[in-house]
Amino acid sequence: MPSPEQALGFPLGHGQERPVTTDEIRSYLHSVDAASDRVVTGVLGTSGLGQPLPYAVVSNERNVRPAALRKIADDVRDLRDPRRTTRKQADRTAADAPAIVWVTGNVHGGEKSGADAALKTLYELAAGLSCEVAERNDNLVTIIVPTQNPDGRDASRRQNEFGFDLNRDWFARSQQETDGKLELMRRYPPQVFVDAHEMGGSQYFFPPNADPIHHEISSESVDWINRIGEANKAGFGYNGACTETVTTECYFNYARYDLFFMGYGDTVPSTGFGAAGMTFEKGSASAVADRVQQQFHTQWSTLGWAAANKREVLTGYFRIWTDALAQGRAGTLEPNEVVQPTNEVQFPVPDQRIRSYFLLPDRQLADVRQLVERLRRMDVEVYEVQQATRVPDARIFGGRSARNVTVPKGAYWIPMDQPQKHWIQAIMGEDPYTPFPYFYDVSSWSNPLLMGVPTIYTGDDVRPRAKLVRQISGGRTGHPSPRGSYGYRLDSAAAAEFTFRLLGRGVPLVRDGASSVVQVAVDHLTREIDDLAKSLGVTLSPGGPATGTRVELPDVGLFAGTGISTTSGSHGEARYVLGERWGLDLKPVTTADINDNTEAFTGRTVLLVPDGSSSTGGLTAAGQANLRNWIAQGHTYVGLRNEGTRLARAAGLTSTTEKAKPAGYQVIDSHLRVDVDSDSPVAAGRPGEDFEFNNGDPILNASTTGTNVLRYPSGDTFWANGYTVGADALRGTAALVDEPTGA
Repeated sequence: MPSPEQALGFPLGHGQERPVTTDEIRSYLHSVDAASDRVVTGVLGTSGLGQPLPYAVVSNERNVRPAALRKIADDVRDLRDPRRTTRKQADRTAADAPAIVWVTGNVHGGEKSGADAALKTLYELAAGLSCEVAERNDNLVTIIVPTQNPDGRDASRRQNEFGFDLNRDWFARSQQETDGKLELMRRYPPQVFVDAHEMGGSQYFFPPNADPIHHEISSESVDWINRIGEANKAGFGYNGACTETVTTECYFNYARYDLFFMGYGDTVPSTGFGAAGMTFEKGSASAVADRVQQQFHTQWSTLGWAAANKREVLTGYFRIWTDALAQGRAGTLEPNEVVQPTNEVQFPVPDQRIRSYFLLPDRQLADVRQLVERLRRMDVEVYEVQQATRVPDARIFGGRSARNVTVPKGAYWIPMDQPQKHWIQAIMGEDPYTPFPYFYDVSSWSNPLLMGVPTIYTGDDVRPRAKLVRQISGGRTGHPSPRGSYGYRLDSAAAAEFTFRLLGRGVPLVRDGASSVVQVAVDHLTREIDDLAKSLGVTLSPGGPATGTRVELPDVGLFAGTGISTTSGSHGEARYVLGERWGLDLKPVTTADINDNTEAFTGRTVLLVPDGSSSTGGLTAAGQANLRNWIAQGHTYVGLRNEGTRLARAAGLTSTTEKAKPAGYQVIDSHLRVDVDSDSPVAAGRPGEDFEFNNGDPILNASTTGTNVLRYPSGDTFWANGYTVGADALRGTAALVDEPTGA
């Protein structure tokens, strides 16, 4: 068995002088696999740049044989569904099967020590001959994913190639690194999950967590997390606990890192998989050797606790899903709790029952179907309603209620009476019900609100006639005449993606301005296009000859000038959504291009200015004049958030002004109701009221020259979701403005 020093030329942990490279990670996993009968390796997916994401499975030699490993995974998955697993069968699994523990690192590319420590953990499990190694391998199957973000690791950058923070992507799984990982987790569902990070300073954090903890995380998971914390205290070494006088190479608990938002590598394993999901954070100011050694200590201690308590953990794991099923049947939600000794629950979960969610098919049907697929790919059972159903008491997203609501045929029904009840409530719930006024960042992420799809929920025991969804719906229905067409409503993000993908292939499209229906002639609809429509949930309905205004492919310039980070945030998101997903050829436009009026700028029909830190984008007076003249020729400026709106204001493109935020103002990734100007073409397909996700955005006084497409209500309909302080400052202000500047 090659030791790290033999394979890499240097030890891991004590004596280590530099981090391991991505290539060395892959090479070492291959070497250990080839030399050990305790290890098998695989690839869970690829990164944005196409790099493989390798993983290792390590246990005793009996457990890693293919048939045995499949049976272990099957038995543990069966614990997640008490409808098909009896208590006797669960007890047998708890006694005979190993628990599954995941050790992952480097989800943030520049935070490298967790990956190096995971390699050290792998070596010890694969080569060690001690009793403590045997206990870990006999009682556990350990899944080791050293780096979750190889592109970011190579660039020493937090984000992946598209500027996404992969530790905010867990429920959305928009990035392929996240998606592949979650599919492997469905195959090997964890009971314990370690996500190793780095932070500033030279201390170390491991749970117990800071409050808040999301109420739908089971008491079993929280108990395991806290007890693993005690094991980590015992095994940490170095300077022990941090105190007023001990401030370096020491550990702390409770402070800073909560367990709330469903986008993290601790909350999603905890809520979606019933695991003890944990974030470990090591200070990056420490030497490489100390960073890696301390990460190894906590990984090794965690495995030791899990091995010693595996029967209890597997027994409790079955109970988590049994309780979830009973709670879903009764419509009860888990109560809020706090773990920090000095805290008390300030905002309890209200006394209400939720037995069902319904996604309505009135609009954005393709996005509704995308949400259905997101749920199904986390093992949620979703049904399509076959006959209209009356709901006596319904709650409508946005803080409203209604009596005797008719749910139409074609709606999607998500009953809470199923094992994934905790996950359903955690990502569907209108309100996350924070117990305590502290957040690491995000405070509202309700998927129906994020996606803008019409949704109701109810505590009534409603049982509509419905069929289980087994695959996404979409594609063509029926057959038009030979000169006919297929049409679809351009009212969803999925339909927009479909449109741009077709335009990129040169497929002619026309659009009816009144109905927002896009048509494609029947002779252009190939099998490949039909499959694309189906994959996106876009229904193609037969109709007459294609008539309307031709849809043109825009020539989009993406601003990469002063104040814009091209490796993170808004710029990367635009590259991913508009470029990678929608297929647009985004061309970079710099500050100099606009100031000098170069072809790189003037040749574009659209300029997208993402969020950034500059109020002018570095434009000179001449550059601002060039921008105004370009727009006057009929071109389109799209500005996002801080830099996008401020640059427009500095260039004289908008009459909006920025309102100062009051003292203590906090709008932490929250949802708010907005009124929609339905007469604006920008609002085509949207209802009269909608919801906007606000991430501490600038407050815009309404335009006096343009159309305020989205405005926060000033009256009684104002509604905010998540944690906000001083949100009344938004009343009557604008969230989206369409200025008439130009031709």
